[in-house]
Amino acid sequence: MNLGVIIQARMGSTRLPGKIFKRIGNKTLLEHIIHRAFFLKHDHTFVIATSNLSADDIVAKFCNDKKINCFRGSESDVLERYYQCAKLYCFDHIVRLTADNPFVDMEEVDRLIDLHIESNSDYTHSFNSLPVGVGSEIFTFAALEKSFREGHEPHHREHVNEYMLENPKIFKTVKLQVNEMKQRPDIRLTVDTIDDYNKACYIINNSLQDIIPTEEAIKLCLQYA
Repeated sequence: MNLGVIIQARMGSTRLPGKIFKRIGNKTLLEHIIHRAFFLKHDHTFVIATSNLSADDIVAKFCNDKKINCFRGSESDVLERYYQCAKLYCFDHIVRLTADNPFVDMEEVDRLIDLHIESNSDYTHSFNSLPVGVGSEIFTFAALEKSFREGHEPHHREHVNEYMLENPKIFKTVKLQVNEMKQRPDIRLTVDTIDDYNKACYIINNSLQDIIPTEEAIKLCLQYA
C-alpha cells in the first residue's frame, strides 16, 4: 500500500494572511502540523501541496530548505491540486490534512487509516465528533480520481471532499468512532481568525507537553474561553 499524507498549505488567507508562518510557541503553524505528522505510525510519504502562485514561492523554499516533498498546482482548484499530486506520487490512499490545524490528533489518524483499510471504504473521516480542526479524512486514489473527473461544481473544485460527501451511494463512506472524552464538535481548534490564533497560542503556552493530547487541548480551550 502506497499511503500519502498530503498537507495543503498556502500563504493566501482572507481573514489571517500568511498565517501558516505565524509563530505559535516555538514553531510556526505549518511546523506544528509537520511535527505531528512525524508521529504517524503507518508508513507513508509526506507531501506539502501548495499553489503555483509567486506568493507561495516561500512555501516551496521552506520545503526545499527542510528537505520536505513539495508539490505545486492550481491555487483555486484544490481538487485538481490533490489529484495531480497523488497521481505523481502514485498514492493508493491519501490522508488529507491542512496547514491551519496544529492540533490534529495523530493517534486518531492512525486509527482512521486502520478503519479505512479494514472496512475497504472509499472515504473515511473523523469529523463531527472531534473538535473542529482535530479530525481528518482518508480516501482512495480511485475516489479522488472519480471526484476529479465528475465533480464540476465550483465547490467540488474548491474542497477536495465535497463530491464524495454529496454522493454516498457512489462512495462507500465510513465514520470513525472516537473516545467520549474527545467528542467536542462545538469547540474550534483550527486557526482561521485572529481569535483562533490567540487561542492556539494560549493552549500551547500553557501546556508542558510537546504533543498536546486532544483532551488537554479541549480543557485549555475551555479555560481560554
